[in-house]
Amino acid sequence: MNKRNIAFLLAFTASLIYGVSFTVAKDVMPLHIKPYGFILLRVGGATLLFWLISLTIPKEKIALNDFFRVFLAALFGVAVNMLTFFKGLSLTTPINGAVIMVTSPILVLLFSFMILNEKVTIKKIVGILLGMAGAITLIAYGQKALQNAPNIKWGNFLVFINAASYSLYLIIAKPLIKKYHPFHFIKWMYLMGFIMVLPFGYMQVKTAGWSSMPQIALYKIGFIVVFTTFITYLFNLLALKNLKPTTLSVFIYLQPLIASLYAISVGSDNLTAIKIIGTALIFSGVYMVSHQKK
Repeated sequence: MNKRNIAFLLAFTASLIYGVSFTVAKDVMPLHIKPYGFILLRVGGATLLFWLISLTIPKEKIALNDFFRVFLAALFGVAVNMLTFFKGLSLTTPINGAVIMVTSPILVLLFSFMILNEKVTIKKIVGILLGMAGAITLIAYGQKALQNAPNIKWGNFLVFINAASYSLYLIIAKPLIKKYHPFHFIKWMYLMGFIMVLPFGYMQVKTAGWSSMPQIALYKIGFIVVFTTFITYLFNLLALKNLKPTTLSVFIYLQPLIASLYAISVGSDNLTAIKIIGTALIFSGVYMVSHQKK
C-alpha cells in the first residue's frame, strides 16, 4: 500500500471515530459535565498523550520563528475550533450544526486558493458540491429528531466560526508537518491549546459531579479523550503529510454518513433509499476531489 492510500485510510478512520463520537459525547455532555469542562479534559488528556508519545522518537527542535505559526495552529485548530463547536452545538440543533459543518471543505478550498495558491479545478468543485449534496441529503432526512435549541442563530454562527477555524488550521498546519515530525509539532500545538482553554473550562471541571458520575460516563469521557481527540488529530496530521488540505477536508462529508450507519447498527434508525442516494453522492464527491491522474 503506497503512502497516499495509507493517508486515505487514516483520514477515513478518523472520520469513522468522529461519526461515532457525536452520540458518545451527547451521552456525557451536558448531563455529567458542561461543554467547556469537557473540552478542557479532552485537550488536557490529549496534551499528556502527545508529549508521552513524542518521547519515543528522536528529539527535534522547532525553530523560534515557527512558534508563531504553531500558536496560530493551536488557536484555530484547538481553542477556537473546539470552544465554538461545543458551545454552538449546545445552542442550535444537531441538524443545523451538521449542515453548517459541511461548508468546511469549501472554506478550505477558498483559503488554499488565497493563501497557498492551490489550483482549483472544475473536477474538485464538482466533487465538493456532490459531497455537500450527499451530506445535506442525509442530514435533512433526520429533521424529525430535533433537540432543544435555545438560540439557533447564535449557535449557527458559532458552528460556522468552528468550520472556518478548522479550515484555517489545515492550511496553517500543512507546511509545519512537512518541516517537522508530526508528533513534535502537535505536542507544542496542544500544550498551547491547553493553556488557551484552561480559563474557560477550569471551573466546569472542578464543579462536575465526579463522585456521583456513573462508570459508563467515565468510559465515554475516556473514549472522547483518547480516540476522538488524540487518535483523530494524530491520524489527520499523518494523512495531511501526503494529502492536500482540500482533499483531507472532504472527509468531513463521511461523518454524517458514519453517524447514520452507527444509529442503524444500534437500532435507532433504518436504511432507506434516501440514505443510499446520500451515501453514493458522498463517496462520489470524495473520489472526485481525492483522485489524481498517474
